[in-house]
Amino acid sequence: MSQYSSNSSLTELDLSEIGLTDDNLSSSPTSPYESDSDSILSCEDGKKVVLVTGGAGFIGSAVAEALLSRGDDVVIVDEINDYYDTSIKRMNLFNLIEKYGEERCKVYEGDICDVPFIEKVFKNEEPRWICHMAARAGVRPSIQDPFIYIHSNIEGTTRLFELAHKYHCKSFAFASSSSVYGGSSKNLFSEKDVVDFPVSPYAASKKSCELIAYTYHHLYKLNISGLRFFTVYGPRGRPDMAPYKFIKAVCNDSEIQQYGDGSTSRDYTYISDIVDGVIRSLDRPLGYQIYNLGRGEPTHLSHFINLVEKNVGKKANIRICPEQPGDVPRTCADISKARKLLGYDPKVSFEEGISLTVQWYKKEIMSN
Repeated sequence: MSQYSSNSSLTELDLSEIGLTDDNLSSSPTSPYESDSDSILSCEDGKKVVLVTGGAGFIGSAVAEALLSRGDDVVIVDEINDYYDTSIKRMNLFNLIEKYGEERCKVYEGDICDVPFIEKVFKNEEPRWICHMAARAGVRPSIQDPFIYIHSNIEGTTRLFELAHKYHCKSFAFASSSSVYGGSSKNLFSEKDVVDFPVSPYAASKKSCELIAYTYHHLYKLNISGLRFFTVYGPRGRPDMAPYKFIKAVCNDSEIQQYGDGSTSRDYTYISDIVDGVIRSLDRPLGYQIYNLGRGEPTHLSHFINLVEKNVGKKANIRICPEQPGDVPRTCADISKARKLLGYDPKVSFEEGISLTVQWYKKEIMSN
């Protein structure tokens, strides 16, 4: 039973713990994640019950919202760790249950590596569709503490593959990362590229999950899609990611730490496009597949900061810092495979996405 229902006495307790009141919950934040006929597919094969791990986080909560919006029921599993502010994660859960109800959005709080806990979830809910978005994120932190990445990412994902086999899962989509490409010098990163040289424990953990995924497909014919996300951003984004940090810094006249000379580039992908790709992969089980989910249009760091300045209406206070271990100089997704097999077609340009994210930050964060 969820502890986030607006009908239970636990709600007032939870909200007071994170410093929230009815006044600033009177209207839900504008969401870019609800499904519509032009983006998220309609529910195929009838109504699904979808397990979404990491459903309190940025991408996971957005995926859960899109699934609920189109008519599926969702079972969320999240340990709600303190990698970033847990009140953000709890608010994501509160908003989902407030809108869709406890019957359609169930929440289990716990670690996917806790065997009795996760087995109980599967026994109770018997999910046939799984969106595994839970992971320990962050390239730089993985260098400081690689062991938690092995636990959360490799062990956790393997536990879920085992249960997916046991409970006859129809489709399993999981979050991989563009980090698996390491320091590739290619213009476009393709799923066909050899990715045997990760430059951080985080990247190595994601590559390991892809290998284990193939093993479970080979042994048990599971339909598994590994999704290599390219730098996801947007409203409700993770506060440790550059888009959020830069917008916050410029809005508040704080310092931006720019690593390197500004020539590095990333293929930034807006959250609604990523959600669309996740659900398309879930709805199209095609054996074992790896997909790039990006835009194929990298943006230089210097231009990124200029866009933030333009949309905020202030100049950035920039401090140049050395490049960081584990960072890669460039990412750029070849999305031709996802276009062909999934119908994936990202809609939001980086310019538009930054504008939308700044608007959200000013309305939902600065005003509160």
